[in-house]
Amino acid sequence: MKSFASDTITSNQEISYNQTLVSAGGVYELGFFKLQNSRHSYLGIWYKISPSTIVWVANKDTPLKNLSGVLKFYEDGNLVLFNGTNNIIWSTNITWQANNPTAQLLDSGNLVVTDQDQQGVFLWQSFDYMCDTFLPGMKYGIDLVTGLNRYLTSSKDNDPSPGMYTNILDPSGYAQILLQKGSEVVFRSGPWNGLHFSGMPSLKANSIYTSEFVYTEQEIYYKYELTNNSLYSRMILDDDGFLQRYTWSNLNQNWNLYFTAQMDNCDKFSLCGPFGSCNINNSPICECLPGFRPKFLEDWISGGWSTGCGRNTEFECGKDDGFLKVKGIKLPDTRKSWYNTTIGLKECESICRSNCSCTAYSNIDIRDGSGCLLWFGDLIDIRQYSDYGQDFYIRLSQTDLGTFSLNAAKLKVENYTHLTIKIKVYYADSEKPKHVLPIVLPMVVVVILLLGIALAWWLYKEGKSLELIDDTLTSSCIISEVLRTVQENPEDRPNMATVGLLLGSDQEMPDPNEPGFFTERRFLDTESSSSKPESYSLNNMTITLLSAR
Repeated sequence: MKSFASDTITSNQEISYNQTLVSAGGVYELGFFKLQNSRHSYLGIWYKISPSTIVWVANKDTPLKNLSGVLKFYEDGNLVLFNGTNNIIWSTNITWQANNPTAQLLDSGNLVVTDQDQQGVFLWQSFDYMCDTFLPGMKYGIDLVTGLNRYLTSSKDNDPSPGMYTNILDPSGYAQILLQKGSEVVFRSGPWNGLHFSGMPSLKANSIYTSEFVYTEQEIYYKYELTNNSLYSRMILDDDGFLQRYTWSNLNQNWNLYFTAQMDNCDKFSLCGPFGSCNINNSPICECLPGFRPKFLEDWISGGWSTGCGRNTEFECGKDDGFLKVKGIKLPDTRKSWYNTTIGLKECESICRSNCSCTAYSNIDIRDGSGCLLWFGDLIDIRQYSDYGQDFYIRLSQTDLGTFSLNAAKLKVENYTHLTIKIKVYYADSEKPKHVLPIVLPMVVVVILLLGIALAWWLYKEGKSLELIDDTLTSSCIISEVLRTVQENPEDRPNMATVGLLLGSDQEMPDPNEPGFFTERRFLDTESSSSKPESYSLNNMTITLLSAR
């Protein structure tokens, strides 16, 4: 192909098949190209270092037959593409009449139309009409004044015509980017949190590019810029619906995959349904949010998670409800949210608390904790992250809040190692253990056992021991046999003769001493004033074995 001497064409010039424009720095080239095994040709822009990497196509909907196209300015000042029969198949559609129009290919890859009488004003630019490629410097988003929305559309396999997928900024509620297959949402970026989109931690700070998100009354857009002009990087929406970033390797002279926005199955939109949360490290990967349970348990167990979860406990708004902090998540779908960027978390909670339709709240900017996001109705498309997740606060009943306060303590215990418990087995009238059985138990099991002992003792002191018995067993058991005790100290245990008497009669048992649980200090009754307190701990639990010898 023969290139023009410059990067610009004027009103009295044209470009045909064997001619191209090359940007001033030699980064991009514009001209006609054909795809392999196709008779159709297109007008497009590609990397000079990689001619097969097409970044923009003018006539993607209306291909030229063979190589018969001509690009030139029309009499109304528009840049137009003529086919072999001299019909216009593509135009910039500028409504402003330019007296001395020029078209220039910039080193950014942007083809711009200007009027020589109005220097610096773009009458039209290719960056406003994305195809499947997102280049550095492009504004990815919506102009709220003109209504122009710049978004990606996938191409068909080996065909630049529009494919099935679009990746578009949705300004509903608090803005986020939605990847759709037709009208169906298949992936969601989540809202911008000051550093990256909540559902795209791969956009975190790096040495290749910097990110910017602008949210004003006039426009909403995301943009990135390369940190070094010698670097080449681009994002594409491929024909399978994957949003991917590639970087150029000068050493290997090819493109390397840098990241894919959809990391795993948890990035499938609303996989776990309303009030469900996805954690790729769990099996199964879906679980209900705290305070919720599967709506249809049988379906949920079999992997039918789309129906989601419902509340464990309903509540009366403003009387028996509160908020639970859920950490490290991708924030829920924000299309039905309300936001305020100027207030903080405390005021955000107050606003949510005063509105009974508010189901959750969060701050917006994780850098300084500013801003307020409120959700109304179902919370969907939530996932858990081990890193780079965000916190939000969900409205629950006081009953569930109390439950999860207890579970929080239990979870802290679970972070410790397993515990080896030495169980000393005694005969009833012996002060020396007959056997020592080391048993390794998870710490949480030990804590639950000890909490059970504590509860049993408290109910005994309150005269409510029978509340420990399941209602279905009360009528079929012998109460006197149920209310037996286990004593920690050998001197408190009955001898074998007494055991036989107690088991064979209705004689009341003597009042037990307080059981030992956790680490406690107990002073033995002795005449010596120099006696030292004896310490009992979790790994020295004793059990009295009732057995004849």
